[in-house]
Amino acid sequence: MRILLVDDEVALSDALIQIFKKNKYIVDVCYDGESALDYAMTDIYDLIVLDVMLPKMNGLDVLQELRKEKITTPVILLTARDSITDKVAGLDVGADDYITKPFALEELLARIRSLNRRNSNVICENVLRWSDLTLNLSTYELFCEQQSVKLGLKEFSMMELFLKNGNRILSKETLIVKIWGYESDAENNNVEVYVSFLRKKLAHIHSKVAIKTVRGVGYCLEERS
Repeated sequence: MRILLVDDEVALSDALIQIFKKNKYIVDVCYDGESALDYAMTDIYDLIVLDVMLPKMNGLDVLQELRKEKITTPVILLTARDSITDKVAGLDVGADDYITKPFALEELLARIRSLNRRNSNVICENVLRWSDLTLNLSTYELFCEQQSVKLGLKEFSMMELFLKNGNRILSKETLIVKIWGYESDAENNNVEVYVSFLRKKLAHIHSKVAIKTVRGVGYCLEERS
């Protein structure tokens, strides 16, 4: 899961980055509204945690612009304002959830998990399932019946994307920005290497699922008979 964190309080942002990484989320961060809009418009994020009071452009304006451009990424608003009027204003412009500062980290993580479940019909009991595969989101283990194999971080992130998208084709560009990051210098060769790793691990656990190359387009999962 890739999160965009937007908050101009550097100390808070640094703490949240560490918490998100500890919980195995991939996170990008920016500190003003204009940068937030630029990042979010790439539509590569699974969730945005967005402060309301930001330099250059406030969070509500950022959110309003995103919704105008049909960017439907779930958004949790962070704000020091706790009046009903402020909450209603945030929800009316397109927020999916709202949490007031100061907040408990456990509550924020619970809200993130809740939105993730709401936006994926394949997640159940902290696992992803597709065909004969089960991916444990806590242990990074990939199962096929009684066989299992441990995945590295990049392998896990890539397999998570494949399982969430199933037969849908993912381009190499999408895989790069989702797994290595928006400003990464990773290239197509990096994707090819990790696809090769995953194919070997799928063969190792005797799965009928294969990663299919769609020439000139990208990759998708397919079930072999």
